[in-house]
Amino acid sequence: MIAPRLRDVTQLTSSKAILFDLDGVITPTAEVHMRAWARLFTDYLALKGVGPDYTDDDYLRYIDGKPRYDGVRSFLASRGITLENGTPEDSPELETVCGLGNRKNDTFNAELTETGVQAYPGSVEFLNAAVERGLRVAVVSSSRNAVPVLTAAGLLDRFETVVDGLVAAKNGIAGKPAPDTYLYAAELLGLTAAECVVVEDAHSGVQAGRDGDFGLVIGVSREASHEELMSSGADTVVDDLAELVPVFTNFDSTTVASDSKTVASDSKTVVPDSKTVVPDSKEGNA
Repeated sequence: MIAPRLRDVTQLTSSKAILFDLDGVITPTAEVHMRAWARLFTDYLALKGVGPDYTDDDYLRYIDGKPRYDGVRSFLASRGITLENGTPEDSPELETVCGLGNRKNDTFNAELTETGVQAYPGSVEFLNAAVERGLRVAVVSSSRNAVPVLTAAGLLDRFETVVDGLVAAKNGIAGKPAPDTYLYAAELLGLTAAECVVVEDAHSGVQAGRDGDFGLVIGVSREASHEELMSSGADTVVDDLAELVPVFTNFDSTTVASDSKTVASDSKTVVPDSKTVVPDSKEGNA
């Protein structure tokens, strides 16, 4: 178990930004991802005649929080299967790492179209409380579907910056569990890691926040337990982000750093064409 850093949630009030994971933190799209991965690998293992059968535990152990193609490689390795990598342009019908990843993406998009997505109410309440206290907010997701998901949830315009699998691929940034995507988001906001809070529900994301030496790492226990997220490096773990709203509402707003929101709405960290999202190809656990 990782040694505790003795940091607690009161640091929310002195932080300048919150960097949110997306799937499982803001939206319950982790469930959509889980169904899409299950459909992909259940059929694939049956076709190959390889066992053991795919289970939800495989998602948590080998896929959750990782960029999509890394998730494919990790799971296939668990079954002793090695495939050519291919390229992100591979057809979903091809039996390559990228082909299977793209097949999963098609399945995810079909699931999203069929079922839609609504944000967790407690996460929206926490987001609102943080913004009202002057904290800046960003999304850092391994998914290449972050923008469509945020759009479907009606939340895209709430976030100043979105660093997702597209941005990571375009800029050659290592995905989670490396801290690089979170560090890049902090850089885009003009802040240090110590000035930012990371909110994650996956082991790989919690580890990224810890290894990046962010000011506070909050775990949200959806599938992973409190103990597991603490072991991965979370400073505190909650079942729902609404539990943390009193940290803001009980805090005297006059003591919040006056410079915590340092940009006007017309000077957001925007790369031409949408938030801080660099439009391009696909990957990510989404």
